[in-house]
Amino acid sequence: MGKLKLGLPKGSLQESTFDMLRRAGFDIDAGSRSLYPSINDPELEIVQFRAQEMSRYVEDGVIDAGLTGFDWITENGSAVVEVAEFVYSKAKLVPVRWVLAVPQESKVQSVQDLEGGIVATELVNVTRKYFEERKIKVKVEFSWGATEGKARLLDGIVDVTETGSSLRANGLRIVETLMTSTTRFIANQAAWDDAWKRDKIESLALLMKGALAAREKVGLKMNVPRAALEKVTKLLPAEKSPTVSNLLDSDWVAIEVILPDVEERRLVPLLKKAGATGIIVYPLNKVVP
Repeated sequence: MGKLKLGLPKGSLQESTFDMLRRAGFDIDAGSRSLYPSINDPELEIVQFRAQEMSRYVEDGVIDAGLTGFDWITENGSAVVEVAEFVYSKAKLVPVRWVLAVPQESKVQSVQDLEGGIVATELVNVTRKYFEERKIKVKVEFSWGATEGKARLLDGIVDVTETGSSLRANGLRIVETLMTSTTRFIANQAAWDDAWKRDKIESLALLMKGALAAREKVGLKMNVPRAALEKVTKLLPAEKSPTVSNLLDSDWVAIEVILPDVEERRLVPLLKKAGATGIIVYPLNKVVP
């Protein structure tokens, strides 16, 4: 039986990645100190790395495939196959941004104002290239973490953010966005050229895409008097085509539709008033187009 060595990120992306895999149908478990989570698929061997180093291990063939950020693929200059893009981060289904930030009281208003200054970041190569392309002489120092706290010791920082709330809480303001990054599912070229491994990788990508698509959606079922069918369906989002089934009682139909959870909260009271009964809302694990 074949084995696919799959790298999963340890750190900020771990919980959201594990949640996605569980929704995809996998029973995955990692001890507090283990780098080798167990999974209920005998064709998978899981190992965890920091997202910062994942693309290097994929490129070198230490693992066949892995999940990491586009930012770290770019930072490492890794030659890997990008199988799929997943828009999720630590807390939200949004890309992350690497931004240049300075204290609120700083005189710096644009990147040009940093000429001759010092900037701290974990994303050294990308940051250095950014300033070089703009012919701005800046010393870029590697930061071993706690980067936000260094903003008042140096001239600025380049740090990652989802919403900017942490930067604002630390009295910092964003001057410029250097890059936007999303999570990528990547593969080693040799693994991608192997028919069995490629099929396994593509199957995983399909399941994870379906799990991610379902993360903020719910299923909605209801019974509707045939006389109220048009009134009820008009309430449903125009881009959604509900499934309408006849019931044993010819005067009634059953309707089923998939909706974003935020729409469901608004619609349920309206559907009830329009004549729908037996309304059932249920969570989804996967939505595979």
